[in-house]
Amino acid sequence: MRIDCHIHVVGNGTGGTGCWYRPRGITRFGAPLMLRNMGLPRSALRGDLDGIYARQLLRFIRESSLDAAVILAQDEPHRETGEPIEEVGSFYVPNDFVLGLARRHPEFLPAVSIHPARRDALDELERCLEGGAVMLKCLPNCQNIDWNNPRYTRFLERMAESGLVLLAHTGSERTLPVLDARLASPRVLTRALEIGVTCIAAHSGTGMAFLDPCYFEEFVTMTRKFPRLYGDNSALACCNLRGKPATIRRMVEPELAARIVHGSDVPVPVSALTMWLGGVVSWRDWRASATLENPLERDARIKRAMGFPDETFTRLAGLLRVKPRMFRNAADSSQPG
Repeated sequence: MRIDCHIHVVGNGTGGTGCWYRPRGITRFGAPLMLRNMGLPRSALRGDLDGIYARQLLRFIRESSLDAAVILAQDEPHRETGEPIEEVGSFYVPNDFVLGLARRHPEFLPAVSIHPARRDALDELERCLEGGAVMLKCLPNCQNIDWNNPRYTRFLERMAESGLVLLAHTGSERTLPVLDARLASPRVLTRALEIGVTCIAAHSGTGMAFLDPCYFEEFVTMTRKFPRLYGDNSALACCNLRGKPATIRRMVEPELAARIVHGSDVPVPVSALTMWLGGVVSWRDWRASATLENPLERDARIKRAMGFPDETFTRLAGLLRVKPRMFRNAADSSQPG
């Protein structure tokens, strides 16, 4: 089963979903690009963004070579004492929203988001496990989560017991406010791995050239020590200077490729331009991918052109606590409700 492990959903709360979208700083300039990448009009921001976005995403999955996609909730930043940090986050997606979409559509696999400092963190974790969560997503440097903090031991132990995969952002972050830059290192996952949690280092610790530290070598070193550590290749098919040619060539070598899972980071715009300029993909592959309207398929085609093997797309299915259901076919016309 081919799965995209890293797709964001967004919404503005239409219909009582609880979502909100309040772009700040540079994120404000990214909103039009996000909409364009998803084939949506600017008016969607003021309309039923929740439903419009979900319907478009469902169509993209069904019309791609993928079978399913992990859709990500987004919790608010919190202090270690458990209080939310107000007026910092750019968007919020409640767990119930992604769990509900996944119940209605087997193409969607729910990744919940729970800050472990929340006073109700363990209760919320149990509720989400019962609701069918396959993964927990976090951005440690943006949400203020240091997984090496002993306070979070019981939370991590329960994740390990349940088999819930932890997908954690590592490396550069230029679209959301960063609260603690040191938490961009994959080493933030050390205690989780020691406890037995299967972890995916989103972006494999890569950093934007000339702008941010790169933790890719730390990620590679950690894969040799921790058999439960994987990385994803999300946002490497974007014009963001994250995917350096030498890094991509390392990632597709058999030893490391065996620890990589496929992810796009949609709605981040997908393009093979920098990959062509860096000599990673051919001019023909770049131009062929640019003709694809579907960003999920465009990203998948680029990743194949980079040299990522088929196993990159199917590996995640064997790691998840809940085995994905195959949906009927792309002709199924049901829509998100």
